[in-house]
Amino acid sequence: AGDAKKLVRSPSGLRMVPEHRAARSPFGLDEPPWVPDKECPRCMQCDTKFDFITRKHHCRRCGKCFCDKCCSKKVPLPRMCFVDPVRQCAECALVSQKETEFYDKQLKVLMNGATFFVTLGTSDKSELMVCRLSNNQRYLILDGDSHYEIEIIQISTVQILTEGFTPGGGNTRAIGMILQYKVPGSEEVTQMKFTAGEDFSCNKKLSAAWLAAMHKATKLLYESRDQ
Repeated sequence: AGDAKKLVRSPSGLRMVPEHRAARSPFGLDEPPWVPDKECPRCMQCDTKFDFITRKHHCRRCGKCFCDKCCSKKVPLPRMCFVDPVRQCAECALVSQKETEFYDKQLKVLMNGATFFVTLGTSDKSELMVCRLSNNQRYLILDGDSHYEIEIIQISTVQILTEGFTPGGGNTRAIGMILQYKVPGSEEVTQMKFTAGEDFSCNKKLSAAWLAAMHKATKLLYESRDQ
């Protein structure tokens, strides 16, 4: 019930949002306030003057005011929970198109999970665990002999570990990550190290794909916080 959703209509379009704000995805963005019509006599991209023929349109992602030519693309915007593709300026449309790949592919990789050796804090022991993102995108779930649920919004830093570095920056592959997060109810920061296993039971390719998806997820997470 905590993950129930409702359909809401805003000036920008129909959105399917969580009933409770606390249940929203940590990768989500709020709708921007629109630049008031009276404050934009000209297109904020090409400077064309608005009149009866040249109508003004608002970009659903940045809220700025544009003519039809500069704001004609309708692109999916899952980070704002829009049901259908919405009108965006060229610059925002490019960003949204890149994010669509994350929602279409990498999010599924994160939810399907991968296997890592996990070391907690300064311990010298590691445990083989399946790591995956919860379906509501709010928790990182670790399952082995132990069980952890780390709230995504409590994660402070993610460092992807790579090997095979060359001077040109090519041929590197992700082999693990170091995650730091706050334990709810305390100021204490806990560190976890994830390492892709060397044995055959751990699919290295799957682990590398999961880490690459996690890297992208972290960038979106930081953007959401900076909003």
